[in-house]
Amino acid sequence: MKLYGSTRSPFVRKVRVVSIAIGLGDRLELTPADPWSGDGVGGVNPLGKIPALETRDGFLLYDSPVICAYLNDLGGGGLVPPDGPAKWHAMRHEAIADGICDAAVLRRLELARPDGERSDGWAARQAATMKRGCAALNAEVDALEAVTTGSLAVAVMLAYLDFRWSHEPWRDDCPELAAWFEPRAKTEMMTATAFAP
Repeated sequence: MKLYGSTRSPFVRKVRVVSIAIGLGDRLELTPADPWSGDGVGGVNPLGKIPALETRDGFLLYDSPVICAYLNDLGGGGLVPPDGPAKWHAMRHEAIADGICDAAVLRRLELARPDGERSDGWAARQAATMKRGCAALNAEVDALEAVTTGSLAVAVMLAYLDFRWSHEPWRDDCPELAAWFEPRAKTEMMTATAFAP
């Protein structure tokens, strides 16, 4: 299977971490794709976003939650609880993590715009989203103990904050989340998929 994306994308890294956790890491071939150059990745994802996954039979899947769900099913279904509150916790955690990553990416892009074109208000709104999301996860960190697509997405999101926003110490505001993250940041699935400098 071909995974189109970049080693700097939190969404691509999430898929890679999930593939390793479900036992399919050796079946995923990372194929570099830059959504910002030329026609981007429009040939594999009409939305022009990464990641996109091309299955062995040539079927294209996008975006990261769909790809992770596919890999989970392909690998036997161990990363999404079958039913009940645990399933909805996992899905909600993935949604929060993805939302924080969306805000972090949008904020970074906004702050890179030239003076006069940049909206500091828009950037501040994204910063507030990031902070609220982390606070929500900090308040329910016990629900992250199980290894699910949700808890893996949270670990990748926190690693992304360290990668792109290291000058903003999220750990000070979220000590329980920081303590949860520390051992997970050192796991093989996380170290093997580290963001490219």
